[in-house]
This record gives sequence, structure tokens and C-alpha cells, in this order.
Amino acid sequence: MADIFHHFPINEPIQKVFDGVATPAGLDAWWTLRSSGKPVIGQEYELYFGEAYDWRAVVTKCVWNDEFELQMTGADKDWQGTRVGFRLENKSDITQVRFYHIGWPEANEHFRTSSYCWAMYLRLLKRHIEFGEFVKYEVRLDV
Repeated sequence: MADIFHHFPINEPIQKVFDGVATPAGLDAWWTLRSSGKPVIGQEYELYFGEAYDWRAVVTKCVWNDEFELQMTGADKDWQGTRVGFRLENKSDITQVRFYHIGWPEANEHFRTSSYCWAMYLRLLKRHIEFGEFVKYEVRLDV
């Protein structure tokens, strides 16, 4: 198995960061084209990235302003069963984000590409929360 980890600060309060990673409106601002779901353990999220990428996940961890995790239940073969999560820690009005995408079957080309893409998307998350920037979905990996 292979795992992806990215740790970084966001210079905003933890509530704002939690909303950005755990709510459909937050996810749509930096990751998904469209999503739906409720940040409640056992709830299903729709993660829509286009016709060929209409994925599903279930909330497996949700501690308000602390931790949020989704387990992929309907996704690309390599993503199937993996867990995408965020652990948040408040440090003097800065939120320390500990992102992970764990349980990959192998460190193949898709794993390496996804690790790079996560870094790009997480930068968009940070910029959106700190500065209100919004990048159109179609060009998110180009900025």
C-alpha cells in the first residue's frame, strides 16, 4: 500500500478551514465541480468531476473543527476504498492542516500524478480560504 501526506498552514481560523474541507460549498470552491452530502459519519457524498468522474464517498470521520475523512466507495479503481482526510489543529490563529490520502493499492503512475494534483488542489484551498480566490474548475490544475 502507498499513502499521500501534505502538511501546511492556513492563516485563518479553524472553523473556516473545516468548512472548506468538509462542506459541499467548501469542496466546490477548490476541488470538485459539484458535490453534495452532509458532514456526518455514515453520510454519502457525491463528488462530481464530470460525466466520467461522478464519484461517491462515505464520511468515516467527522469531529467538528478537528477532523474530516471520506472513504471512496465509487471511484477510479486506484481510488476505490482509499481514505481522504484532514486533521486540523489551531496554532495561534493559524490552522495547521494535515492532509492524507491513504490506502492506495500501489505507488503506480496514477498515485504519483494524484500526489502532485493534491498539492496543486491544496494550494487552491489555501488561497481560497486566505484570500477568497476562486479558480474556475476547468483551469484549476493550470494555475
